[in-house]
Amino acid sequence: MGENAASKNHHLHNHHQVFDIAIDVLPQNGSKCYDDDGRLKRTGTLCTASAHIITAVIGSGVLSLAWAVAQLGWVAGPAVMVLFSLVTYYTSSLLTECYRTGDPDTGKRNYTYMDAVRSILGGVKVKFCGFIQYLGLFGIAIGYTIASSISMMAIKRSNCFHQSGGQNPCHISSTPYMIMFGITEILLSQIPDFDQLWWLSIVAAVMSFTYSSIGLGLGIGKVAVNGTFKGSLTGISIGTVTETEKIWRSFQALGAIAFAYSYSVILIEIQDTVKSPPSESKTMKKAASISTVVTTTFYMLCGCMGYAAFGDLAPGNLLTGFGFYNPYWLIDIANVAIVIHLVGAYQVFTQPLFAFVEKWASQKWPESYFITKEFNIAVPGLGTYKLNLFRLVWRTIFVILTTVISMLLPFFNDVVGILGALGFWPLTVYFPVEMYIVQKKIQKWSTRWICLQMLSMACLVISLVAVAGSIAGVVLDLKAYKPFKTSY
Repeated sequence: MGENAASKNHHLHNHHQVFDIAIDVLPQNGSKCYDDDGRLKRTGTLCTASAHIITAVIGSGVLSLAWAVAQLGWVAGPAVMVLFSLVTYYTSSLLTECYRTGDPDTGKRNYTYMDAVRSILGGVKVKFCGFIQYLGLFGIAIGYTIASSISMMAIKRSNCFHQSGGQNPCHISSTPYMIMFGITEILLSQIPDFDQLWWLSIVAAVMSFTYSSIGLGLGIGKVAVNGTFKGSLTGISIGTVTETEKIWRSFQALGAIAFAYSYSVILIEIQDTVKSPPSESKTMKKAASISTVVTTTFYMLCGCMGYAAFGDLAPGNLLTGFGFYNPYWLIDIANVAIVIHLVGAYQVFTQPLFAFVEKWASQKWPESYFITKEFNIAVPGLGTYKLNLFRLVWRTIFVILTTVISMLLPFFNDVVGILGALGFWPLTVYFPVEMYIVQKKIQKWSTRWICLQMLSMACLVISLVAVAGSIAGVVLDLKAYKPFKTSY
């Protein structure tokens, strides 16, 4: 999923926030410079919206696709990817109708996904949506800690292997790398508005395309060297795994694919950059179809080429599978790109959660010296730094907690499967369907209403099955794993 997604959404959103203060004094109607809500004229086009979605979507989710295809095989693997892309495209097109509440051309604009849920559905559903989103952000922090430590270990291991001429098996523990990542995140989490630095989303986009493309290129190269496409029609063979394991792994693969397609949450932010006329929803529907075709093609290539290269042995993280191949420096570049990307992406995804807790705490205890007092500290060459004790303690505890959980459960695939499954039904299907029904005033028990509810129920079943598969994966992995001891 697009880790650059959130960074993109902050920049897109931040682009307007500067002008909020002046809204009341600006000419609002019929102006050439301002839109109907008093904000600066939006200039986004079909091309920029498509580019935003594509760069937001293609991220670390691509790394586990070869593993997912290996569990499902040459028939079901690509079929499931196409199915997820169609469902995501359809629900995205429903979501584009929810950017404006009421009238599709002149209704009140919703600037974020949560704004849309609040203004169209309201009530307890807003709390449910917030809970799922924040839970997802917490899970992503754990997933990124694991993924970056895997990449750091892969670099160390591949260099050690080459220096020893293949004599040393180079067993390494992931714990010190997770601690290094955690310390870096503790420092970065104290930088105010780190997630809104303008260059962050550009770096994220460049890095994710770098490692995705290297992974794809190496997969194609390995297939060429092998001279054959590995794999089978039905996926990983019984014998390599037991029958029960195969069933659970197939379910988990659904979660991994869902994670790669989980970008609905940022669609409304992107739509908020698009100019009108034509109406924003028309432009966004086209952008959603273009980006779905591009990302699905790219995912198919990465997933299928990875499976063709490794067959049953396709690794959970594609780039660790090439560990001992030449040119090893190319794999190192890809893994460095992953680490750089995830260091920034971790902050982009956790900052909204930090801000939510800090805002809640300051409203709950407005008189508290510990929570509200800011100390000015002069930093040579950088001006004044505002230190807040609550921010220092809470953010540090949060990073330590995610790092410790990552050490106890360092299973990238299982975490990705759980994240993808948890977020897929509520955020990609349930809320867009429910909002669309309210927006379009679709009658209960009409044919359209029944069809939409059937789609929602089917996706709920897929999500539950994928969560079950991923949890079973964690249980199976824990049987063979001893925290803080096992070497990689």
